[in-house]
Parts: sequence; C-alpha cells; structure tokens
Amino acid sequence: MKPKKKNAIKNKKLSPPELSQFIMKMYKAHPGKWYSARQVMDKLKVANNKIEVQNVLSKMAEKGLLALDEDYRFGLLHSEKPIAENQRYSGGSSRAQQNIITGYIDMTRTGSAYIISKDTTSDVFVAPKNLRNALHGDTVSVRTWIPKGKTRMEGEVMEVLERATDFFIGTIRLSKKYAIVIPDRQNMPVDIFVDLEDTKNATDGDKVIVKIIKWQSKLVKTPIGVVSTVLGKGGSSDLEMKSILINSGFNIEFPEEVLAEAEAISTEISTEEIGRRRDVRPITTFTIDPFDAKDFDDAISFRMLENGHFEVGVHIADVTHYIVPNTHLDKEAYRRSTSVYLPDRVCPMLPEKLSNVLCSLRPNEDKLTFSAIFEMDDKGKIYERWFGKTIIHSDRRFTYEEAQAIIEGAEGDYSTEIRILDGVAKELRKKRFKNGSIDFDSEEVRFKLDEAGVPIEVYVKVQKDANKLIEEFMLLANKEVATYVHKKAAPEVPYVYRVHDLPNEEKLFEFARFAGELGFKFDVSTPKTIAESFNRIAIAAKENELLKTLAPIAIRTMAKAAYSSDNIGHYGLAFEFYSHFTSPIRRYADVIAHRILFQNLTTKVVRWEKSKLEEMCQHISKQERKAIDAEREATKYKQVEFMKKHVGDEFDGVITGVMDRGIFVETIYGRCEGMIGFDRMPESFEVFNGRLQAKGLRTGKIFKLGNVIKIKILGADLGKRQIEMDLAQ
Repeated sequence: MKPKKKNAIKNKKLSPPELSQFIMKMYKAHPGKWYSARQVMDKLKVANNKIEVQNVLSKMAEKGLLALDEDYRFGLLHSEKPIAENQRYSGGSSRAQQNIITGYIDMTRTGSAYIISKDTTSDVFVAPKNLRNALHGDTVSVRTWIPKGKTRMEGEVMEVLERATDFFIGTIRLSKKYAIVIPDRQNMPVDIFVDLEDTKNATDGDKVIVKIIKWQSKLVKTPIGVVSTVLGKGGSSDLEMKSILINSGFNIEFPEEVLAEAEAISTEISTEEIGRRRDVRPITTFTIDPFDAKDFDDAISFRMLENGHFEVGVHIADVTHYIVPNTHLDKEAYRRSTSVYLPDRVCPMLPEKLSNVLCSLRPNEDKLTFSAIFEMDDKGKIYERWFGKTIIHSDRRFTYEEAQAIIEGAEGDYSTEIRILDGVAKELRKKRFKNGSIDFDSEEVRFKLDEAGVPIEVYVKVQKDANKLIEEFMLLANKEVATYVHKKAAPEVPYVYRVHDLPNEEKLFEFARFAGELGFKFDVSTPKTIAESFNRIAIAAKENELLKTLAPIAIRTMAKAAYSSDNIGHYGLAFEFYSHFTSPIRRYADVIAHRILFQNLTTKVVRWEKSKLEEMCQHISKQERKAIDAEREATKYKQVEFMKKHVGDEFDGVITGVMDRGIFVETIYGRCEGMIGFDRMPESFEVFNGRLQAKGLRTGKIFKLGNVIKIKILGADLGKRQIEMDLAQ
C-alpha cells in the first residue's frame, strides 16, 4: 500500500502567483468540477483567507483560465458545463467586456449603489435588483460590464465577502407571530425579522439594537436578527448619536473579553523596563492639547545644547507596549481602526483604561513612550535624528489657549521654550509651503452643549499658532520616520504609508474653469502651480466671501488621502515619504507603524508580508472613511438641532450653491446650511452661467454664489437632517 502524499501547502499562506498555480493544478486534477472560493480554500487547505482566494479566482477568470457559472462557482473553460448556460450576460455585453472586481458598497438612499474599488478607475453602478443581499459598506465581489451604447460601467454583486457590520439601530414593531425592526439608516433598504423570543421584552415602538444572524437565502433579501439591546423610546439626542455610530458600523461598547484584558494590564513600570529605554525624564517636557482632551498621545521635550542647537523630542504614547499582537485587545483595535469623535462623545479605539490612563501622557506621571528626537537649529535644519523607546515625565499640561497666550506675549511656565518651539515651527511651515505643500486649514464647527447634549451655542474653531506648533512637529516626526524605514534597506521594508495622489485631472480642469468665472485665475500647468493656486485661494478666502465658497469645492477635486503599503508620496503635504506615527491611541495605522519601526531599529531587517500589510491598509482606510461620514452626520444633526430652537429667527447667510430648485445658503453664524426653494419666491428664476447665479424673470433680481443675504429659519427636520429657509422680508 502506497503512503499518502503529504500536502506541502497545508496551513501555508501562498502568494497570489503560487495560489494561482496550485488552483490550476487542482482543477486539472478534477476537470469537471466547479468550486466556490470557500470550497477552493477547503480543498487546498491553505491559510489564505476567503477574500485572497476570491481575488485570485477572479483574476484567473479575467485571463480566461477559468469560467464562472450562475451560482458563482469557478470551473475550467473546457469543463462539461457549457459556458453559455452558466455565464449570465447583461445589457448585451460580451464576455470579453466583462470583469470581476472586489470592492466595497457605497449605497444611496434610493437603494442603488456604487462599488468603490482599487481595481477600477471609476466607481461601478449597481442597480438595486443586482445587489442581492449586500449592504452599505460591505466588501463584495462584483461582475462588471459596460452596456452597449453606454460608457458607464455597471455591475452585479456575486458574493458578500465581508460584512461592514452586523448591528443596526431601528424601531421595533410587534405582531402576534413575529417582530420587525425598521432600521433608522436611510441606506439600509430592508427590514429585519426577529422571532418574538429574541426581542428582549422590547415594547412596540421601542428603539433597539438588533444583530443580524442570518439571511434566509442568497436571493431573498430578508435578514433575520436578534435584539441585543433595548434603548427605549426614541427622540433623545443621546440616542441619535448612538444610532449614528452603530449605523456607521462602530460598536458603542467593548466586548467583555477585551475589557477583561485591559483591566488585567499592570499600571506599574518595572525597573527592568526602564533599563531598556532612553530616560528623558530629567528633560523639560509638556503636552499641548484641547481643553477637553483626555487622551494625551503626544508630548514635546526641549533643551538647549552646548553647541547652540536645540534638542526637540516628539514623544508618542507607547501603545504597542501594552497591546500584544493577536490578543482580544489587538483584534478589537484593528477591527475599529480609529476613534470616532462626535460633538458630545468619543467612540474610542481602545478601552478607557488604556486611552485615558495607561497610555495617556498625563502630567507629573512617568509614562512609556516611543520617541523621535532631533538636534535642530532655529531655522528647523536637522543635524541628528534618533528613534527609539523612552520613558518621560510630563512637567505640565497646556491647553491650546494657554500656549497661545504665551506665544502672544504672556508670561508663564516654560514660556521661553514655547516661544522658541513656535519660531522653529514657523520655519518648518514656511519651508513646507515653499516646497509645494497645500494649506488644508478649513473651518471646523464646534458646539457648546447643555446637560442633555442639545446645542446652546455653535462656533467655528480657529487654528492659531499653538495648534500649528504641535501640527508641524507631528508632521516632522511622521515624515522622518517614513523616510528612515524607506531608506532602511533594499529591497524595501514594507511599511504603512499615508499617501495622497495628484488631483483628478477632469475635476481639476472643471474647477479651474469655475474659479475663472468667479474672477480667480487657477494655474493648472504643473503640480507645484496647482498647489500654489490652492494656497492663494485659502489666503484670498479669508477676506472674500465669494472665494470662501471655492474652498470646499477645491477640496473635492483632491484625491482622498489613504493608507497604503505602496508609497506614492503625499502630494498635499509635498512629502516624498510620509506615515502616521504620532497618534496610536486613536489610529491603528500608527500601531502598525510603531511595530514595524521598532523591529527595524537595529541592523536587523524585518519585512512584513506586503500583501497582508496592504490588506490591513485597505481595512484601516475604509474604517477612516466611515468615521469621517459619522462625524459629518453628527455635526449636521447638531446644527439642525440647534436651529430647531431658532425657527422664525433671522440670520446673515452666504449663497453656497445654485440649482434648478433653489439656492443653498450657509449661515455665517454656525455655518448651518439650508435651502430656499424658488417656489417660495414671488417670481420664477432662470439658472445660468454654470450654476453660478440665478436671475429673476420679472425683476431681473440676481442671486449669485458668494452673495451675503438675510434669511429666516422656517423649519428644522432632524430626521432628514435638513434646515428649511426663506428670504427675510
């Protein structure tokens, strides 16, 4: 009897080429068989995950090595199952025009969706009937085609590879036999069935958190769930904020096993640990943060050197000392990937014991840090740099307001140090802009809230020199760390870079034309002149309300910054190498950056598997986009909530948009945007000149982008997040 052949690839992670090779061998050994991605995984017994296997199968299908049937299984082209019976076509497209991609769902309120994918240069439209049971944010595989006579790519979801979230907030409705949860999320197109035994005694009309546990079938869009939390009757501001977080895919509570691991971490720093670190406790060190901050993840140290230079230390909370890879804490931090900052709360990446106690660089306490220490002169020139683990002792906690007062001439603790650092920061900033960096400063809306979380005041946060001081030294550390890792060895040490591509050319030329019609010459001849033009807009907008309307439009022409293991540089900052190293309490990208940097501080070279690192970068980028969307929605909710108390009041506003139905106006106080419909006006209006203005057909009255007008608040709809306005009489 022959001994069984040993499976050489069992439990091994294969590269895409290797995986493709073994998949083809498997199919040739079973030429009549058709397998799904999961079945291929089980057959080969490899350690690759489902998404990786699906991607390789899809690429093989693209090349014509495999075919795809209607059940989304793959087989050899010469298999017994004829392709014509198994390959479904849409819109008259041919197989040569079809492609299989992986991406995530961006669902609209109408139920249709767009697929965001790195495999395509433009988003792929998916009609509701072709979504199957995919939901907003899900990672999916999609079959794409270009219908005859059209240019826009369309697609059909083949399979949901990864759910964005299983938890939803909604209103429960009870019947005699079952319950239905109607999700609050407008881009969640289906209700969720719940067995009466799984309602946690919720009463009809309660707001609940429901977890989807299964779908009835691939084709039937009916999820089945269980109630995990009963929140009570809706309507409170607190409940709405929780709803925004959960509907964006962020858990508002940590699992018990994560909290247990956090609680088990010792607060003591051992003598042995101190001995392994550079001790900078004797050096003057302080933090500068917002007045309401609780997690201080960066500190600055400063001392004069005998040669007349300065030693500036950028000290970052050593989160990786406490979070061990593959623990519950680490997996949950990666799952979240970011803290989410809403107007009245933070949904943290790490439990409070870590974010606000162990890792927070609180004053008058010894803290473990990972540091970037520079020898510099007063022009910001760097003579020496050092990276490594340290222990610090913060002497003082400053708010931005306190530091700003010192910069402006007030006397106080460490006033000499702060003013010297401010001078160096200004030199670094000047050099950065000279090299082509873009000024992204934008007005940030903040709220003063009552005890119930309802806004009683809206104001715009102003970036002053104290904010910019910290910003410049954080940018410096991030740039220098990325440069060090990139130049460490050849071939490259894979790293998590913060990248920013050139602006979209089509959007940029359209914007330049638009700016020209407003009287602003935007130079698109080179990347550097483009950056200079953006900065000229930012400067001019401080004095000109018309040009102020250009700033948000300009930002929309820019590519979105993201995380990637493929370094293309950061166009907006004009940095060739850039990473995120300075906020590991609230960003998992920084946790990865710390781990890779630490492993490569000696002569030893440690390389992470680049494909795995890129997969992590994509996940973190997706979580960041979800957090940004949640923060915007929460801000809009609070603005509408504020205006509910001002129905009937009048405000000065700026026209920010013109469309066929009316004009968009943003109040100067609070930056709250609403619309005034032309149907409210005593005459009809014609929109012309590229939607820059509207003209009354009877009186010739002009409403032009950037005009300041007086408006009256008619209503505020919290459900729709909309403010209704009219012209003040």
